Amino acid sequence: MKVDSIKNGFVIDHIPAGKSMELYSLLGLEELDCQIAIIKNAPSRLMGKKDIIKIDADIDLSLEVIGFFDSGITVNTIKNEELVSKTHMELPLKVENVCKCKNPRCITSTEQELSHIFRLTDRENKVYRCLYCDSKLKSFI
Repeated sequence: MKVDSIKNGFVIDHIPAGKSMELYSLLGLEELDCQIAIIKNAPSRLMGKKDIIKIDADIDLSLEVIGFFDSGITVNTIKNEELVSKTHMELPLKVENVCKCKNPRCITSTEQELSHIFRLTDRENKVYRCLYCDSKLKSFI
């Protein structure tokens, strides 16, 4: 399989196998009018198998969302077909409007204009809690 090189854009690498479409949707990449390649189940020495997303456009990419999705992902920035930076993701301290609080008594369920904000409370176990009601986030998608 041959996927052309990127002139200016990003390569999102080390995505857990089978999870690239979830990340694609979470980042809103379906809204873009540019070339995007999704490579699923690529061989990986470290992971066995991995997914990769290549975006051939210089867009505003949310590293916070990517780190929240999986802190093991790396993002390579490409300019003029050259690698200019490699960013290793970290869990963000706070995420806003990436997911919704599932607690029916949370103020965000009645006050529609409020942002859904979650803060990292346990880095080791990747636990996020709602800023308003302190409910534990069970799933971010």
